[in-house]
Amino acid sequence: MDHRTASESFEGAAPARYWRMLADGRVECSLCPRFCRLHEGQRGLCFVRARKGDALVLTTYGRSSGFCIDPIEKKPLNHFLPGTPIFSFGTAGCNLTCKFCQNWDISKSREFDTLTDAATPDRIAATAAAKGCRSVAFTYNDPVIFLEYAGDVAAACRARGLKTVAVTAGYICPEPRAEFFAAMDAANVDLKAFTEDFYQRLCSAELQPILDTLVYIKRETSVWLEITTLLIPGENDSDAELDSLTRWVASELGTDVPLHFSAFHPDWKMLDTPPTPPATLTRARSIAMKNGLRYVYTGNVHDLEGDATTCHNCGAVVIGRDWYELIAWNLDDQGRCKHCGTPCAGVFEAKPGTWGRKRQPVRMSARA
Repeated sequence: MDHRTASESFEGAAPARYWRMLADGRVECSLCPRFCRLHEGQRGLCFVRARKGDALVLTTYGRSSGFCIDPIEKKPLNHFLPGTPIFSFGTAGCNLTCKFCQNWDISKSREFDTLTDAATPDRIAATAAAKGCRSVAFTYNDPVIFLEYAGDVAAACRARGLKTVAVTAGYICPEPRAEFFAAMDAANVDLKAFTEDFYQRLCSAELQPILDTLVYIKRETSVWLEITTLLIPGENDSDAELDSLTRWVASELGTDVPLHFSAFHPDWKMLDTPPTPPATLTRARSIAMKNGLRYVYTGNVHDLEGDATTCHNCGAVVIGRDWYELIAWNLDDQGRCKHCGTPCAGVFEAKPGTWGRKRQPVRMSARA
């Protein structure tokens, strides 16, 4: 495996946790199931965790590929503070090698000039609060690889009354997993497929650690959980796989966990694969609902029905959406259907936000 060796100094890097020294003199990273084993100056596959001397460091602490205020529905989270703005940022690198990555310019970056913005944890929290955000998202690339930075940002956010959101593939070992999700209030986890073949062939990873993460979040934490599956034609969109995936979600996580099926478009190393037909998303949603899931959504397509949250008891639309904008709100101030009084699963405030579909880039101060 190429660990990007060089006599790099990793100037400005911060100490990393979750590693051990091996008997052969290499440092083994134990953050994720890859267990990269590094000689001096080598980086892990994620690119951002590296060996410096007899220790592991995080080379992207305090450095970001950019900051932006998004609608929270873009994460996507449909049942967590709907309509509110969320302050979003990522760094560089990733611990998966997904050939279909749709943020590849960030997650696959091997150039530190990608990291054009910088900020301390407190500066991020202060800026998010000053701009009226209700939460901060660790997104664009997988935040588990910058666990130490994410944890410090989360602590600064909570001190200011802000919620924290992880958008992640969930590929992380049990001990760091507990630390990471203890710092989060909500998460959207990519369940990319439901076969080992898909994960090994297209992501150079394994399915079981992701399933373990999902079960851990749902059963062992108070983190609000939603799931996204990107449907790729001919790869993970068969009726049999969709049936297996949604039955597993219903039985292991529960019928109230929202599931988002989103459309693939050709990108990165899968430019010859066609886009996902909207009918595939509709079919997947139907299979999921037949298997008992109450909140199933379609993404990356314009679909008012697939965007709407309906009451599982009376069938009324309780939250209507047009892309990332709320167009109907029929929940009372306790999060119950106004038509029949049935609770809707989620984290809701008395009134929804009014941010709409705006996307507002933020340039952090040079003094951050």
